[in-house]
Amino acid sequence: MTLEALALQGRPKIYSTLAASVTSRILELRKELIKESLGSSQSPEHQMEFVANIHGIEFINDSRACTINATWYALESLNRPVIWIAGGADRGNDYSMIRELVKRKVKAIILLGDSQNILETFSDTEIPIIRVKDMGEAVETGYYLGKTGDSVLLSPACASFEMFENFEARGIAFKLAAKSL
Repeated sequence: MTLEALALQGRPKIYSTLAASVTSRILELRKELIKESLGSSQSPEHQMEFVANIHGIEFINDSRACTINATWYALESLNRPVIWIAGGADRGNDYSMIRELVKRKVKAIILLGDSQNILETFSDTEIPIIRVKDMGEAVETGYYLGKTGDSVLLSPACASFEMFENFEARGIAFKLAAKSL
């Protein structure tokens, strides 16, 4: 089975998939069962969840990414230019640890909520930064900034409590907004 045939894509998920397949072989599961499972797995809801492809622009819900590390994995796994929807209840995070990755992969940043640290970290880059008032405006802005081959990624790197009850509610708002385009 090739890496391209795996249902879960992106470096972190491929590593996890490979570890699961090795474990499955150690447990002496049938190769056919392993191959079938690896080719049909789906990402959990709100974790690098594909939502829609609208005019060649992918919308990906990674609302569960409440930390900088989780957002790093999301950005690292994408091979398309990214319009990054970020922000929320910032806990004084140090975004400098993803600065180089963002400069390499992100073509625009859309900020929700209390995002002053994100704004300060990336304000001296050439990446456009747009503040928005709600998720609907964030998704719509991402769509208008995007072009065929881009990804609009909700991967906030912040808690959701400022605008949403939890990360699930934030992810649902993203999905509803994307599907209403």
